[in-house]
Amino acid sequence: MTDLDDDTARRWLGTALAEARAGLAEGGIPIGAALYGPDGTLLGRGHNRRVQDGDPSTHAETAAFRAAGRQRSYRGTTMVTTLSPCWYCSGLVRQFGISRVVVGEAVTFHGGHDWLAGHGVEIVLLDDPECVALMRDFIAEHPALWNEDIGE
Repeated sequence: MTDLDDDTARRWLGTALAEARAGLAEGGIPIGAALYGPDGTLLGRGHNRRVQDGDPSTHAETAAFRAAGRQRSYRGTTMVTTLSPCWYCSGLVRQFGISRVVVGEAVTFHGGHDWLAGHGVEIVLLDDPECVALMRDFIAEHPALWNEDIGE
């Protein structure tokens, strides 16, 4: 796995942000993700579709993971997500050996990225203001839906 420079991390986050905006436009929860290969190839992208599909397991990271299709190995891959991954999505990262997670923000929700770091996953926390604003606005406008999403 190669080092990740800030410009590349932010460009990749742009893919996840586009997915988050698409989810919001569909009436869903604005969380987006993308899975990149060790060579920087975009393998899959997706957004939270819990509301749209009525499927509580369709988080952004799982949507991107599924869109990537079957890979021989996930070693060296990077999951990029607009929000710190929940325990469910953190488990996916661990289960399949995804090597790095780029987190857009962990201000509105501090998920499992510290746990992942403690288990050898490289974490790149960007504290992106657009990601924070997107989630703060959504949570203020839809608190019940947000609490449902995080299992409250």
